[in-house]
Formats: sequence, structure tokens, C-alpha cells
Amino acid sequence: MSGLPACSRSFGAAWRDDGNAAVEFALISPVLLTFLLGIVCYGGYFWLAHNVQQLANDAARAAVGGLTASERLKLAQDCLKEEIIDYDALNPAFATVRYAEHADSFTVSVVYDASGSVFFALAFLPMPSSSIRRSGTVRLGGF
Repeated sequence: MSGLPACSRSFGAAWRDDGNAAVEFALISPVLLTFLLGIVCYGGYFWLAHNVQQLANDAARAAVGGLTASERLKLAQDCLKEEIIDYDALNPAFATVRYAEHADSFTVSVVYDASGSVFFALAFLPMPSSSIRRSGTVRLGGF
């Protein structure tokens, strides 16, 4: 049967001729799976960071209505509590709001502890810090 051309042999016989494909797959699959898992974990991290940035922006916009620093902080916290439930990947218990006022602006920062996220649990690769901090700044007064 070895004298027949490859196209006349059956598919099963051609597959069983040698185990080159199986050996190559065994060598390449760990690298491929590592890349795929890295893409998923880093993509998840970037998704979480984007969501936290959106929350910080919205909280800063909501805080504009306050007249004092404590009023602005309260408005930012209320906005965060109300909107974080719309983000499926974020847990409200792990998010905190910080407020800082400057001479001509104020900054609302949202800090989220993502260490309990599935993206950090799956990752055996080096990941960024699990504490995601994003901020939104609003300028006060005239322009």
C-alpha cells in the first residue's frame, strides 16, 4: 500500500502514518493557550478599567451641582451607588469614591479593588495592579 500515491490512500490511513501533527500540537498548544488566556485576562482588565473610568467621569459630572466640598462628595457617592449596578462586572462593595478640591478645579477619583475578579483569578501571567484608580476632573469658575 505504500506504493500508492497519497491521494489514493484513505483519510484514516494518511492520518495514522505518523504522529507528527500530534507532536507538533503538543508542543504548540501550551503557548497558544497561554496567549489566548492572556488576551482574555488583559482584555477583562481593560474592560474593568474602562468601566471605572466611566463611573469616575459620571460621578464628577454629578458633583458639579454641589456648592461645598462635602456636598460634591455626597453627590459623587450617590451617583456611583446608582450607576455601578448597571455594570455587570463591577461589585459595588469594592468601589470607593475620593474627592479632592484644588484652587480652580476638583477631582473625583474612583478606586476599585479588582482582586476578586475572575480575570485576576484565571491569570497566571503577570497582571497590572488589581487596584484600579481612575479620576475625572472638573474645572471651576470661568474659562
